Amino acid sequence: MDHNRIPPTVRQTYGAGDLSKAASFAGGFINFGDWHGIDLTAPTPDDRVHSQEQLYRRVLRTFPEPREQLRLAEVGSGRGLGAALALREFRFAAVTGVDIHPDQVERARAVNAKALATYPDRLAYAIGAADELPFSDASLDGVYSVEAAQHFRELTGFAHEAARVLRSGGRLAVTTFFAAGGPEVAERLSILLASFADGLDVPHTLGGFTTDLGKAGFTDVHTESVGSDVWPGLDRYLVDVVPPGHWTRNFLPAWRDGLLDYHVVTAVRS
Repeated sequence: MDHNRIPPTVRQTYGAGDLSKAASFAGGFINFGDWHGIDLTAPTPDDRVHSQEQLYRRVLRTFPEPREQLRLAEVGSGRGLGAALALREFRFAAVTGVDIHPDQVERARAVNAKALATYPDRLAYAIGAADELPFSDASLDGVYSVEAAQHFRELTGFAHEAARVLRSGGRLAVTTFFAAGGPEVAERLSILLASFADGLDVPHTLGGFTTDLGKAGFTDVHTESVGSDVWPGLDRYLVDVVPPGHWTRNFLPAWRDGLLDYHVVTAVRS
């Protein structure tokens, strides 16, 4: 894979910037979290870690039993903690975390060295892009992605590549935030949120992605809005860890105004 394909903002944010060290995240995970059932009176860093683990569990539970027979790949695996959780808690046959950034793959291998040594044939981390996955045709039972697709430059290639590597009947599960439709929405998001303004995040629409999935050969496409379990909890945590007026506090009003929402999307390879 050509490493020059990494967008500059992605290269910086997940390279020298190491987003996992930002105050808004905790424990090495990099997602906004599923805060369902967490007391938001005074959320702690441990609560923040728990929220991020819960988001992974929400996605991983969409894969059918018996999970011990399933070979999975995570696209945009970051520091690899989610892939290790998938193997440890859900006991999949094998999980490979794939990330476009070589620094992240290196970190994943270091952070999860014990798990890699314990499960040398079942856990791995590899360099790859969403539209150029390092797997042969029809070699996987499942592909999932947790809060990474907003960084993909386009989702059409991802949909087709996921279809290529999945066997017939294999499942795709993706969770991330999607923009509402319309050019004015993208402009408003760029004004409110620095991650859209600098190109780190791309305002993909949910409808565009589900259309891509259908054209790529997926059926049983299902979407679920989970914004109510994400945005209020995240914002409450941010109150105590970012300066007043920080741009990340604008995710909540953007959701309330209908500019974006968080979804879980699942589909089955025909």
